Amino acid sequence: MYLCSMLINETTCRYIRQHQDDDVRLLALQGTKDPEVDLTLALQQIAGRQTARRKLPSWAETEGIVYPPHLNMEQCSSEQTARYKQQVVERLCGEGERKLLVDLTGGFGVDFYWMSRGFKHRTYVEQSEALCLLAEHNFKTLSHDSSVCCSTTAAFLPTIGHADVIFLDPARRDDHGGRTYGIADCTPNVLELLPLLQEKARFIVLKLSPMLDWRKAVSDLEHASSAPEAHVCEVHIVGVDNECKELLLVLCQQPTTRLHVACVNNSSSFTFVPSVGTHCSLRGNSLFPPREQPLSPMHDGSPLYLYEPNASVMKAGCYMELAERFPVEQVAQNSHLFLSTVEIGDFPGRSFEIQSVSSMNKREINQKLTTIESANISVRNFPLSVQQLRKKLKLKDGGQTYIFATTLQNGEHRLFICRKIS
Repeated sequence: MYLCSMLINETTCRYIRQHQDDDVRLLALQGTKDPEVDLTLALQQIAGRQTARRKLPSWAETEGIVYPPHLNMEQCSSEQTARYKQQVVERLCGEGERKLLVDLTGGFGVDFYWMSRGFKHRTYVEQSEALCLLAEHNFKTLSHDSSVCCSTTAAFLPTIGHADVIFLDPARRDDHGGRTYGIADCTPNVLELLPLLQEKARFIVLKLSPMLDWRKAVSDLEHASSAPEAHVCEVHIVGVDNECKELLLVLCQQPTTRLHVACVNNSSSFTFVPSVGTHCSLRGNSLFPPREQPLSPMHDGSPLYLYEPNASVMKAGCYMELAERFPVEQVAQNSHLFLSTVEIGDFPGRSFEIQSVSSMNKREINQKLTTIESANISVRNFPLSVQQLRKKLKLKDGGQTYIFATTLQNGEHRLFICRKIS
């Protein structure tokens, strides 16, 4: 494994090569007697590459990549989410020539590397000299021709002529290392820079904390906008393996474009245009007539299905849009579980066939669970926690059975006992 001699000496490189698969914690305890080995740097590289195998597989396979400290590795995007941003940018720019992409908060450079592919000019900006040195070396190792500039966002932004895309991922930690989430609390403060950003770019792509309420983020940005024709045109809630990882907002100069929201989880995507209201009512649709209570799973003996939206859809709160798109209705207003009489192959979430339904009556529970020893339990709008319910039901964790405990629209508690479809 060759590493830039300007960054890591040859003795340290040998140590890294010899121990690249070893436990970093044990290596730290053992230490080294060789004074030529920079142990701190070596352990950083070993840990970084081990993280990259999971998070950045194509970089981990590239000889010569130098990795930053642990915090930077944890904060950087995964290759999967970076590739998604690349797809977003390619679609935004269309078929024409992509002249310039500027990343004003470069970091380790993962997002920049993927997003800027296909651009004639690409500029990475980062205020940390150490990260700039790593980025310059790594981009050369990856044969990625880029301009690396060590500067703050505020100092560099006025020097930009005009870019197709400006990307920012503001730091979400304060001066004391504590986490921050609001746009105005991050560094740089995008709300203060927004008027100048709008002058400089055709599209602005912001990566924000998935903890943020996307509606408030959109509102904050549009109130800070200096140009009435500029607005947030896209929101992307990006999830990996049913965990929300990123909130992406795209600002554009197309006043006629309506806001679109994409809820992404791995290869699944549910896109909608927000409407008034965020919760699905129990009014029914073309398949289900209006009713005061949701469908009874045992209504005529036919199979019934339960659907649980993925984390990105839940974050978006687009329950009304789900009910309009698919033949489903909610169990109750705040349960965020859906029922259907048909099996839906492309529902954005997990799918289950309902085997039986039980009230919380002890005799009925014993009857319905008599052959079940273990189950995967979830609670939605229910007075007991998973641990409390598991203890009450006397079930082990795991197995092929899934139990959803929830509250119906009329306030009654129910257990939906299911088998997983997908």
